[in-house]
Amino acid sequence: MPPSDEPRGGLQRGAGEGSLNLFVGAPQLPAFCGYTYDPAQDFERLKTSLEKVRHLMLSERGRWWTLSELASRTGSSEAGVSARIRDLRKPRHGGFSVENKRMKGGLWRYRIPV
Repeated sequence: MPPSDEPRGGLQRGAGEGSLNLFVGAPQLPAFCGYTYDPAQDFERLKTSLEKVRHLMLSERGRWWTLSELASRTGSSEAGVSARIRDLRKPRHGGFSVENKRMKGGLWRYRIPV
């Protein structure tokens, strides 16, 4: 079976507080990071947002999305969606290839290619 860029196992809280395991048998990695990140307060919210953005972009793979469209469909803020798109590109969150293109007026669109 050819390798797939779709995670197996989903986001799961790992052995350490705020860690996650995207792949069965993969080592635990810190789920999210940053100076202001507090796993006790932020992990569930960020995990849920990431799952929603990932699911939506994969369920309509190849479709171009604006941050506004993704935000309205996931219930997250545009800034939060932008951060989750960056997370999707990281190996710990699947290492997805997320393409972007600039539209008129400074609007950007994003997609996970087919």
